[in-house]
Amino acid sequence: MIAIDIHKKLYGSDGEMEMAVKLDIKEGDFVALSGKSGSGKTTLLRILAGLEVAEGTIMIGERCWQDARYFLAPQKREIGFVFQEYALFDNMSVEENLLFVRKDKQLAKHLLEMTELGALKKRRPAQLSGGQKQRISLCRALMNRPKLLLMDEPLSALDARMRGKLQQEILTLHREFGTTTIMVSHDPSEMYKMSQRVIIIEQGKIINDGPAKEILLKQSGSQKFSFRGEILDIVKMDVIYVAIVAIGQQVVEVVLSQEESRGLQIGEVVDVSTKAFSPHITQGHL
Repeated sequence: MIAIDIHKKLYGSDGEMEMAVKLDIKEGDFVALSGKSGSGKTTLLRILAGLEVAEGTIMIGERCWQDARYFLAPQKREIGFVFQEYALFDNMSVEENLLFVRKDKQLAKHLLEMTELGALKKRRPAQLSGGQKQRISLCRALMNRPKLLLMDEPLSALDARMRGKLQQEILTLHREFGTTTIMVSHDPSEMYKMSQRVIIIEQGKIINDGPAKEILLKQSGSQKFSFRGEILDIVKMDVIYVAIVAIGQQVVEVVLSQEESRGLQIGEVVDVSTKAFSPHITQGHL
């Protein structure tokens, strides 16, 4: 269990504010952290990493990372941090970037093979694509088998196809290593696919916290629309089916008949439109 109870004065998008965050996170959970820019999301990650100082307590299981009299140095916190800007050493090869963290060639080989980067281990970061650099950044963050993995919008700079691929790779590594993961994201479909829990922060305070589906649908709502989206899930409910669809920055529920559900698959691009305030869903064509 991770127990967080911290507060800190910040200067956000609307001026001075008091960050006050109190929450418990179960070991092994994948948590998405969302909210407007300047609400304190990245600051919270940096406080957990020990890169910024705040008042209060942080406990990881029975171990104290900080309280009123004690502050554990960042390098001793057993964390992995994946930054949006990769933060790789340009003068080192892919393999050397990983081994810089921990001299464990077997683990480095395993991580590179899992992320399909084994053949590129001798290349320098300048020779790689953005998606490849982000995978290296993820592998490097896991080299110390961290108890806590922190990710600050790690996939925001990538195209949709690469984001989908890396989302699956992140989930695979999260499960294999049994790491507790906290990821900042603004993408509702990404949060729905990856997280068990979504926490919404506004002006340094938690304003919503719960299961991903419940929070995202509450935040997005169902409106009159005619847009193209991606099917995230199809759920049977008694005699009807419900499709969960990501449309831009919204996640909506669309009721389907049994016949309509048969021709649809998770991950498929569809057109969603309203007719007399009743949404209808049809297969999209790219």
